[in-house]
Amino acid sequence: MSPVGSFESLMAAIQGGAGSVYFGLGSMNMRSRSSMNFSPADLQEIVNICNRHQLKTYLTLNTVIYDGELEEMRHFVDVAAQAGVTAIIASDPAVLQYARVREMEIHISTQCNISNIEAVKWYARFADVMVLARELSLGQVKHIISEIRKQSVTGPSGELVKIEVFVHGALCMAVSGKCYLSLHGMNSSANRGACLQLCRRSYEVTDKETGLKLEVDNQYIMSPKDLNTISILDQILAAGVGVLKIEGRGRSPEYVKTVTRVYREAVESCFDGSFSHQKTEKWNNELKSVYNRGFWEGYYLDSPTGEWSRVYGSQATTRKRYLGKVTNFFPKISVAEVKLETGALQSGARYTINGPTTGVVEGQIEEIRLEYDAVAEAVKGQVCSFRVNETVRRGDKLYLVEENPI
Repeated sequence: MSPVGSFESLMAAIQGGAGSVYFGLGSMNMRSRSSMNFSPADLQEIVNICNRHQLKTYLTLNTVIYDGELEEMRHFVDVAAQAGVTAIIASDPAVLQYARVREMEIHISTQCNISNIEAVKWYARFADVMVLARELSLGQVKHIISEIRKQSVTGPSGELVKIEVFVHGALCMAVSGKCYLSLHGMNSSANRGACLQLCRRSYEVTDKETGLKLEVDNQYIMSPKDLNTISILDQILAAGVGVLKIEGRGRSPEYVKTVTRVYREAVESCFDGSFSHQKTEKWNNELKSVYNRGFWEGYYLDSPTGEWSRVYGSQATTRKRYLGKVTNFFPKISVAEVKLETGALQSGARYTINGPTTGVVEGQIEEIRLEYDAVAEAVKGQVCSFRVNETVRRGDKLYLVEENPI
């Protein structure tokens, strides 16, 4: 299951091999501030695109809901039902109840902090799929799945409840994301999808009486590294997990495409018996190339304490820099014409082209042409052309991909 915060990311998820995507509408989701959320008018188009590519669609309505928002929430559920959305991801009882009235499939959000089999049995009256609390060990996850099978715990569909876990992306220091730091510090609630990530900053702890400052082992002791389970994915699948969830609705289309593709390859390797340490090393290098705060396996391996970021922001090995827009595309020869707006482009450079219909097209420039002449470099203000390996469209954005000095 891949995260989608824009049409560019939606196409990137499809290109990466996602089996399903999840996305938010308006302000009623946990990434309402950090991603480009869709409007109800976009919903039918999203579903149509996903249906053409045989992807399931999941709408996140997982924030705390207030009385004044009940009518809007019901409208969102109604629109989702009419558009043919596969399921609603929710945590508030008001959403669970109304989605059941509309006979929509429900997935329980990690915000419900499901940590034991009795909680699974309680929520089974509403949901066929449940995201477990992120703080569980792999042994605890395996035990819950075993009990679901042993006790024949079924959801509204009559099928055994399926368990979903996060396998990659940002983690929060709070229990299953229920944090009040942003609300207390900036009057902007994380539980309403408006986290300002005060935990990602560096802090000094000072004794007010003596003026002494406490020295700590990590500069960012409230900012966990990103979750990365690629090396233990075989163990996660062996535990019986049914859905692998990638976090990142606020991240770039390149992130979505790369992470989705890597985990898709890893899952296929687990099933065909070719999963190996050599492959996980390769996949980890690819995952490092897109946004991350450093990696660890979360609490799946019974880690007694968290692992914390050593720097502010991304530790990705590459970064992208905007250069210009596609002005034309010649499909017979697969050549893109581009107007450079901010800088120069050299032969041999790595690039990515993003667009709402295109998704993410990546490659390395073999030759640049100005009119009919091959050149080593095109500069700001010029219109140049080069061959691309996939279809691009007018208005798509061209970025230069560079090594990132961390």
